Amino acid sequence: MDIDRTAHWQKVYETKAPNQVSWTQEYPKTSIEIIQSFNLSKTARIIDVGGGDSKFVDCLLDTGYEDITVLDISEKALLRAQNRLGDKASKVNWVVSDIITFKPNRTFDVWHDRAAFHFLTEAEHISQYVDLASSCVKGYLSVGTFSKQGPVKCSGLNISQYSEAQLMSVFSSQFHLLNSKTEDHTTPFDTFQNFLFCSFKKK
Repeated sequence: MDIDRTAHWQKVYETKAPNQVSWTQEYPKTSIEIIQSFNLSKTARIIDVGGGDSKFVDCLLDTGYEDITVLDISEKALLRAQNRLGDKASKVNWVVSDIITFKPNRTFDVWHDRAAFHFLTEAEHISQYVDLASSCVKGYLSVGTFSKQGPVKCSGLNISQYSEAQLMSVFSSQFHLLNSKTEDHTTPFDTFQNFLFCSFKKK
């Protein structure tokens, strides 16, 4: 299963440009606003889970954050991000890993995930993800998933849709909800995907 997921995402990033995948954002406005709402210092330890070649890391660097980790299952995706950033890539900790098998050697002040968590559709994998976040997050959690009005598939894979109540329930044992919002993401194909963004604080 893990090997299949890796192969799938490697192929996606080997064969499709950013304007050929639905999740591309030129500027991740909501994610940045959520991070800034936490009012953390620029030395806060931030991990972007399933970051791929997203420009979220560019924005974090431009805003002055100094301790950033980007994790993705696809090495190709991270190499694309590094090539785009050039010399600035050396300021980032890049991790190639499936999130459910990730074994961090440190804790994080912020865990950010836009559009990775909803690809977990098996209860065991969801539980592993929640356990991992609960053990290594010391501050805040930001999770963006497809809402109940969003797609049921992405990149040819089934996903898990969430309501605010469902997402809150998933993380409620270790986190309390700070805020939530839904928004339509405009894809590079001028279609819309409805996202739910929830931010949490560790109890």
